[in-house]
Formats: sequence, structure tokens, C-alpha cells
Amino acid sequence: MLPLLTNKRWLKVTAFKPHNNRAWLGVLPVFLIVGFSAVIPLMTVVNYSVQDILDFNSRFFVGFQWYRDTLNDARFVDAFIRQIGFSATVLAVEIPLGIAVAKGISKTSRMTPIVLVLLALPLLIPWNVVGTIWLMFARPDIGLLGVLINAAGFSYNYTADPLHAWLTLVAMDVWHWTSLVALLSFAGLTSIPAPYYQAAELDGARAWQVFRYVELPRLRGVLVIAVLLRLMDSFMIYTEPFVLTGGGPGNSTTFLTQYLATMAVGQFDLGPAAAFSVLYFLFILLFCWLFYTMVMRNDER
Repeated sequence: MLPLLTNKRWLKVTAFKPHNNRAWLGVLPVFLIVGFSAVIPLMTVVNYSVQDILDFNSRFFVGFQWYRDTLNDARFVDAFIRQIGFSATVLAVEIPLGIAVAKGISKTSRMTPIVLVLLALPLLIPWNVVGTIWLMFARPDIGLLGVLINAAGFSYNYTADPLHAWLTLVAMDVWHWTSLVALLSFAGLTSIPAPYYQAAELDGARAWQVFRYVELPRLRGVLVIAVLLRLMDSFMIYTEPFVLTGGGPGNSTTFLTQYLATMAVGQFDLGPAAAFSVLYFLFILLFCWLFYTMVMRNDER
């Protein structure tokens, strides 16, 4: 009886204990830095997107004209469709492949730390270097990959065939970023308690059943982070296709980022480029929000 009364008294005291909000003062510098580095530039871009900027001293308010022009631009629509196709393709390959690689890594072996370090090496390579590596690796005349494919009897040339260029970009992205999914998945797998596996073994569960009902539910949070990171990063890809294909052949590998760079830097159309940037930001935000909402709704069910 005494412990019960003690617990009730403790609950009553803690219920009326005032909260100390001074800890938010430690987070305030972070909000200020984020506001300065993100919100203020974003507001500047929004301001440019409703103006026609002729020079530094001449500008005119045009409202939503640049937004309408961008949405009606066939080049924007084509680049947007290519971007969605590329992001969907790399996610469909990298997520299952990363999980398979993570499941193949032993949790108790002495070689596991070395394997994890080697697995993380592609993530340390700068994006422009990745494009240069694959530029030489996939060349059909002197590149190891190109020469082997042609020697096997296939006519391969990513500089002339749009399909070959597309597949080469997908292979390059898979090589570069699958390690991220594998490392996140391995961290999620190592956090699963051993009794879960013991209970599944006692019930006679097969390997697929263990993955479906034990591992996959525990990996849900990790996979949400992995998908969101890869989705945002794949939508912002620029350096690798610029170095490898230059957006060609034709416009077959010209994504939204390259089209935006050409508009803002090459043509110096600041108003249309600003409207393009705002729409670009809203599309990425919308896709991430839809994915997160669907996942959370399934968790609630």
C-alpha cells in the first residue's frame, strides 16, 4: 500500500511541476542560423520571381507571369518528367539493393568494421569526381565498362544513344548512393533485439517471413529517412550528369537542375529562373510530404 501511495504522490507532484523552457535558448542560435541561411535567400528568390529584372536598377512587377510561363514551357515539362522517371528508377533499385547488402553483412564478424568502411567509400567521393570517374570508365573506346560491353557483342555508346546514357546515369547513381541505404539499413537491423529472432525461430518462420514480419516493420523508420534523403538528393542531381553527358545526347539527360542553371547563369533570366526555383522547391516539398503522410497513415492503421 505504501509504494502505491508514494507513486500517487509522486504523480501528483510531477503533474503540477512547472516546465523550464530556458533550454530553448540553446536552440535559438540554430533557428537564427537557419533563418539567415535559408529563409532570407528564399524570400529573395520569391521577390525576384514576381519581377522582370532588366538590370540592377530597372525592374518591373509582373505578378505570376513567370510562373505561368514556366508551367506552360514544354522544356520544363519534359525535364520534369525525366526527373520523376530518374528519381523513381534509382529509388526502385537502391532501396531493395541497399537492404539486401545490409542483410548480407555479418553483425558479429571481425571484418564487419572494415566492410562498413569500404562500403562508405563511394559516399566520400565528390560529385564532380564521380562524374569524371564514370566518364572514363564508361567510354566505349578506352573505358573498362564500355570496352567489356562492346566485347560481349552489344553496341554500347552512351554519348550517342539516349537509352545508353540514361542507363549509365542510373548505374552511376546506384554505385554512388546505394551505400547510404545499406548503412542505414544495417544500423536498423542491428537495433532489432535478439528475442525477436528467437521467437520467430521457435515459431518455425522462414527467412522471408522473418524479413516480412520482424525486420521490415523495425526498418520502417530507417527506410523513411533513406527514401526521403534519396528522393531529395535525386531531385537535386546536377554535377554528375553535367560532367558525364552534358545533358545529352540531345536533351535526353537534361534534368531540372541543368535547365535551371542554363536559365539563370547562361541566359541570366533572373525572373523566370526565380519562379522556376520556387516551383522546384514546392514540388520537392510536395513529394516528400505526400510520401511521409502515406507512411504515417499506414502506421496508424
